[in-house]
Amino acid sequence: MAAAAPCGAVGQCRLQLLVLVAAAAAGRAAAATVRGGMLYPRESPSRELKELGGIWSFRADFSPGRDAGFEQRWYRQPLRQTGPVIDMPVPASFNDITQDPHLENYIGWVWYEKEVLLPQRWLQDDFSTRVVLRFGSAHYYSIVWVNGVQVVEHEGGHLPFEADISRIVQRSPGVPCRITVALNNTLTLHTLPPGSIQYMNDKTRYPKNYFVQNTRFDFFNYAGIHRPVVLYTTPSVYIDDITVTTTSSESVAMVQYQISVVGSELYSLSLSLRDQEGKVVATGSGPAGELKVPNPNLWWPYLMHESPGYRYFLEVKMQAQASGVPQEDIYTLPVGIRTVHVTSTQFLINGKPFYFHGVNKHEDADIRGKGLDWALIVKDFNLLRWLGANSFRTSHYPYAEEIMDLCDTYGIVVIDECPGVGIKMPESFGNKSLQHHLVVMEELIRRDKNRPSVVMWSVANEPASELPPAAYYFKTLIAHTKALDPSRPVTFVSDTNYALDHGAPYVDVICVNSYFSWYHDSGHLEVIPLQLTAQFENWYKTYQKPIIQSEYGADSVPGLHSDPPAMFSEEYQKALLKEYHSVFDKKRKEYVIGELIWNFADFMTNQGVTRVLGNKKGIFTRQRQPKSAAFVLRERYWKIANESSCLPPIIKSLSSQHVVHGITDYIISLV
Repeated sequence: MAAAAPCGAVGQCRLQLLVLVAAAAAGRAAAATVRGGMLYPRESPSRELKELGGIWSFRADFSPGRDAGFEQRWYRQPLRQTGPVIDMPVPASFNDITQDPHLENYIGWVWYEKEVLLPQRWLQDDFSTRVVLRFGSAHYYSIVWVNGVQVVEHEGGHLPFEADISRIVQRSPGVPCRITVALNNTLTLHTLPPGSIQYMNDKTRYPKNYFVQNTRFDFFNYAGIHRPVVLYTTPSVYIDDITVTTTSSESVAMVQYQISVVGSELYSLSLSLRDQEGKVVATGSGPAGELKVPNPNLWWPYLMHESPGYRYFLEVKMQAQASGVPQEDIYTLPVGIRTVHVTSTQFLINGKPFYFHGVNKHEDADIRGKGLDWALIVKDFNLLRWLGANSFRTSHYPYAEEIMDLCDTYGIVVIDECPGVGIKMPESFGNKSLQHHLVVMEELIRRDKNRPSVVMWSVANEPASELPPAAYYFKTLIAHTKALDPSRPVTFVSDTNYALDHGAPYVDVICVNSYFSWYHDSGHLEVIPLQLTAQFENWYKTYQKPIIQSEYGADSVPGLHSDPPAMFSEEYQKALLKEYHSVFDKKRKEYVIGELIWNFADFMTNQGVTRVLGNKKGIFTRQRQPKSAAFVLRERYWKIANESSCLPPIIKSLSSQHVVHGITDYIISLV
């Protein structure tokens, strides 16, 4: 798909140069970001937090080469002094905020600015306090200055980055801290996701130097500062990272930990693990060790246990000396005790078979685009639990940390996917792309490694894995991912023919997308049983690995009805789902371990003749109202849950007539 963006008279050479410069710098910046930890900022007796959400100043660089901001050094002065600025909410995508169609489809550099006063206690000249500026994510290439001094660069959206700005702000107490961000949403063949700039040189059809951003993914390429921006403090000697893994038996669990401290080599560490009532159940000391937890409460998925999402809280306390001054840092990490294991036919959580009955989602909504919105997040989790969904895939990029926190809390199982979507061209399988992909997986695992809800990593969605270079690419990428985290299985999602897929030999679980009777054999529901059965049997016979139907579905326009079912009607979407479900019910007795509908809700895409205001494959509208298919899926998911031997007796005793309402009321009362 292509997003059009007009360019000025000398724009072609300058924009190409700017993209190349950004891409070259990206390797340096990305390599630097994987050093150290990336703990989620939490307040504690030793740490303070200041949120910077709200209205920022904003200016898009509409100069011919999109480079006026750098040539004129906009970061050296307040942005309003460089020219016209507008108000822009953060977090939010900038595309749909105004009535300007040029901004909606803008490609290039945009500039954000925020001035903030810091508490005086943060600015003491003894440098005992460390001040950190953190971005939850920004799309896609970011350069950040504080008071005109560059502090960090970062390539890629969806993942956090931060900078220690202590020396800059503590040199000028009482002066507002001016934060300037230059953000570029241009995609190249070596970014994740990939894309390309295409210049339309036919002057009889296009304006001079007209170009489009081509992508090979089916969602709108929203851009902006999408997640929270915060300032937080730590002591100058501080807890930098914590890594936790767990094992368990019926009567005891072991929590292995590793802790890194930065700022001094002379420190002590003490640890206390508390249950949800605040009772200390285990203690430890030192930077690495093991905590023994008797009679543990395990972390169970939603609908697998009467107390899903149980978490302990690991309090880490560090004491140190810095320049003769005692320092203390305290950080508390939520911990879920659970195990994951994959056999040739099953996916086991805590030793019990787990069946994924869930959804694929998008971070997408009216007006704010991909910007984090608490009301929408809570609504979505209420709908997930109403639906009886126990899982989702973060299609097709890592979701906000705030969303992941609720997955941990509610027991929603996550297949955590990196932004490896649209990898279709041979150039995107070269060493340059691979090196960036490796860094992205390092950043993703660093962020989410301690989350019990994350049970599997997905390194890509629908790549051109039939191409010969894909063999080395995915062998290397998956091996690297497993080396970073040996505790979780790894997959990628394929739509390639089973016999031609060069990446499938290296995954632990086969994830397959297919749209029988939609994108081919359109309108012919009768072909689904035969084709879907053959799909499963061919994949399993070839690889002897459990299979998840990671996408299936059909578009439906809300309120459009047809009997007999016709494409785009609500009846056709329902009928297609039921045909798939009949095959799932046979194969889940063998080696099919999950089904994830595409999609949870309608979402925006680029304009095209097959997309009427976006993709309509949601079982909910973009405004989160249910279509008929939502009730089909709800009945199915609660029925599957009721068949589970893991549910408590009160749920098992409910009659099938009342199973949906009864289980829903019971589970929601628990969480």
